[in-house]
Amino acid sequence: MTAIVPIIKEHIEIVEGVSGPKARIAGHRIRVKDIVIWHERQKVSVDAIIELFPQLTHADVYSALAYYWDHKEEIDASLAADEALVEEMRRSAPPSLFQEKLKQRGLR
Repeated sequence: MTAIVPIIKEHIEIVEGVSGPKARIAGHRIRVKDIVIWHERQKVSVDAIIELFPQLTHADVYSALAYYWDHKEEIDASLAADEALVEEMRRSAPPSLFQEKLKQRGLR
């Protein structure tokens, strides 16, 4: 088991951010959370993720997924907080001119 940890550390780095530290693929701006959303929630395959981001390797993506499963509660809580913030912003933001026009035409 101890041999696995250094391999994951070759692919995942923790960087400080405005809202705290974030796990991301080493050398890239793609966060572990991004991989989780694409693969676990949107059901995008690992091969499809690599097609979209050819700078990533299978080892990068699988390391991100392994990191997620090792830190599932923490990452799920962060994703839930992100979703709550987006919903709060939607509720509190005034409607755009486009949204108002759709509403006036009965399209929304």
